Amino acid sequence: MERKKFERKVRQVDDVDKESKGRPLSAGKTVRYQTTMHHTLPFVALKTRPGWRETQDEGDWDIFYACTGWIHENLPYAGVGGFRLLDHQKVNHFPNHIELTRKDLMAKNLKRTKRALEKEGRLEEAAEFEFFPTTFTLPSEGAMLLRAFQVTGGVWIMKPIGRAQGKGIFLVNRASQIESWLKERGKEKAENCCYENYVAQRYIDKPYTVAGRKFDLRLYCLVLSYNPLKVYLYREGFARFTAARYSNDDISNNFIHLTNHAIQKKDGDYDPTTTDLKWPVGQLKRYMTTMHGAAAVDRCFHGIQSLMVNSLRAVQNVMINDKHCFEMYGYDIMLDNDLKPWLIEVNASPSMTADTETDRALKLGLLDDLLTVTDAEGKYNGNPPRRVGGFDLIVDNGAVIPPDEPTSMPTMLGCANNRQQQLKKLNSKNP
Repeated sequence: MERKKFERKVRQVDDVDKESKGRPLSAGKTVRYQTTMHHTLPFVALKTRPGWRETQDEGDWDIFYACTGWIHENLPYAGVGGFRLLDHQKVNHFPNHIELTRKDLMAKNLKRTKRALEKEGRLEEAAEFEFFPTTFTLPSEGAMLLRAFQVTGGVWIMKPIGRAQGKGIFLVNRASQIESWLKERGKEKAENCCYENYVAQRYIDKPYTVAGRKFDLRLYCLVLSYNPLKVYLYREGFARFTAARYSNDDISNNFIHLTNHAIQKKDGDYDPTTTDLKWPVGQLKRYMTTMHGAAAVDRCFHGIQSLMVNSLRAVQNVMINDKHCFEMYGYDIMLDNDLKPWLIEVNASPSMTADTETDRALKLGLLDDLLTVTDAEGKYNGNPPRRVGGFDLIVDNGAVIPPDEPTSMPTMLGCANNRQQQLKKLNSKNP
C-alpha cells in the first residue's frame, strides 16, 4: 500500500513538473528532503543546511536519506516491482549494497576477483588483493574450515553475517569447538529453527597495538558512481581502542579482542570521564610516524587507501549502478604488527551516534561535506571539485588520481582537515 501511494505521488509530481524534470536545481533553490532517520545526526545535518527543508509529501523530494530497510523495500534489484525516480532525485544507498556490506558476500566477491586475476596471469594485481583474512561461510563451508584448521591451526573469529556492533561474535582455537558449533547449527536447521549464517575468519593474532591496546580504524569513503567508478575518501576517521591490554591467553574475553565501542562501553573498567577509547586518525598517524618514520607510515596509509579502492573494484561489476544513488561506507580496518592493513568489514550504515563533542563535530562535518559533494543544489552540475571540505577525490572515471595539492604523500588520509577554510574558498568560486 505504501509503495503504491509513493508511486502515485511520483506520477503526480512528474505530471506537474514536466517542464523542469531532469534539470539539476539551480544554486540557491530550496532543496526538499525526506528521511527515515529522525533523532539522528544525519537529520541534524539535513535540517541545518541553508535552504533545505523537510517535506512530508510522498515522492515530492530531491534527496532521500534513508535506512537500508527503506532502500530494500523501495528500490528492488534490477528495478523489478520498484518505482521510477525523477532524474534529479537522489537516495543514499545502492540497491544491492550488500554485495560489499554483508560479510559473506564481501568475501565471495573479493575471492572471486583475486582468482580471476590469477587465472588471467595478472599475478601482481592479484597480490594487491591479499588484504582480507582467510574467510569461510558457515555452515556451507564448514568442512573447508576444518581442513584449513587441521593444516594451520590458530585462532579463528566467528561472526554472524548480518549483525553489527560486535553482537554474536566469538573466537575458537580448537577443532572440537568448530565441530560442536556446526553440529548445533545442523540440528537447528533440521528442526526448522531460525538461524543465522556466519563467517569464520582467520584471527589477526599479532595486531599493532598502542600502549599494549588493540584497535581498529573506522574510515569513510563516498561512492558517487560504480560505472565508471568515482570515489571520495574522507581525511578524518578514528581508531577505536580496547580498554584492556591485548593478550591471547583468554580468547573468551571480548573486552580484549573486540574493538567495537558498543562492547567496550560495557567493560567495568571503562571510564568515559577519562577517555572515550578513540583517537582521531591524524593523531594515530603522528604517533606511528614518531615510532616508525614517515616512509613506513606513508606506505601503510597508502595501503589502506589501495585496499579501499580494490574492494570497490571487486564489486564494481555486480553492483547495480543506479544513477540516482550514492553511498557512504564505513570501513573497519586493522593493522598487524608489520603495519600491514587488513580489511575486516564494510558498513552501509556506519554509526552516526556521538559520545563526545569531538565525535559529534567530526560526524556532523562528515555529513555536511557528504551533502555538499552529492550536489543536490546543482552548484557543480553533477561534477563536484576534487576536494570538497574533508573529502578528497581518489578515483575518477575508474582511475586512481593523486592528491589535488602539492605533497609528496600518496594519500591525504590522516592529514589536516581545514574543511571550513576549504569550503569558504570553494564557495567564493561557486556562490
